[in-house]
Amino acid sequence: MPKKSKPGFMSQWREHGTLARYILPASGTMIGMCTTLIGLVKILEARTGPSRADEFTALAALCFLVSALASYLTIRHGHRRLLSVPMEAIADTAFLLGLVGIGGIGLFYAYELI
Repeated sequence: MPKKSKPGFMSQWREHGTLARYILPASGTMIGMCTTLIGLVKILEARTGPSRADEFTALAALCFLVSALASYLTIRHGHRRLLSVPMEAIADTAFLLGLVGIGGIGLFYAYELI
């Protein structure tokens, strides 16, 4: 008799559409965080001078918006695998790009490179 493998941590992600259910609320939160950051940079520009951090943050917010829309489509059209599988991959990739972008913006802004 073959052994039954124990379900590991990663086995929960093998189900289609599971990841999109986590990405959607996180993307919405990150869009709000980016909007707040843009407002704070605009306020600080009066004191410190012009910066491009707000423009780069807007690009990161756009990545999170793409991620939110793609994850919503994944959840909404889960029964249509030809649409939902690529949408989930797009949501995952766009979310990671947004995270890397926000991290880079924070790093560059802290060292006054942008």
